[in-house]
Amino acid sequence: MGVHPDWGLIGRLRSALADDGYTTLSVQMPVLAQTAQAEQYPPTFGEAGERLKVAAEFLKTKGSMKIAIVSHSMGSRMAHHYLTTDPNAPVSAWVCIGLANDGNDFSRLKLPVLDLYGEKDWPTVLEGGTRRAASIDESRRSRRIIAPGADHFFSKHQADLLRYVKGFLDKAL
Repeated sequence: MGVHPDWGLIGRLRSALADDGYTTLSVQMPVLAQTAQAEQYPPTFGEAGERLKVAAEFLKTKGSMKIAIVSHSMGSRMAHHYLTTDPNAPVSAWVCIGLANDGNDFSRLKLPVLDLYGEKDWPTVLEGGTRRAASIDESRRSRRIIAPGADHFFSKHQADLLRYVKGFLDKAL
């Protein structure tokens, strides 16, 4: 919320994945005023989905055949909306980091999902953990990881974050 697409956790992760041979593309999601609250964002989810779709199609024109979305926090809420409302989304896997509890689960998804969040994450993320875990389909190679000691931004746990994400992507793609 209120930041650019290469900020903080995602910027560090995107750079590290590129260093490991992944092609990365950071997509600017809709941004409201810096003072906007999370509950003001759902009207922007449709636009966010369009941006994700255009980005995935762009990568396909460049020769990428297996595309994953790696999202964090509000970006995860936006990605969830996109993936559950577009059954033809050209996406092969999703890494969902710090998804807040909006009643979201993964039961409608047909792709591998990594539900990743910190042991010390925000209460709204932790509250949805059980519901999301119940909807994970391990037959699709989906899984949940609660990162020991990590907070919402994986402060001081960047190496663990990369290990979890890269490990999942290496198997899912």
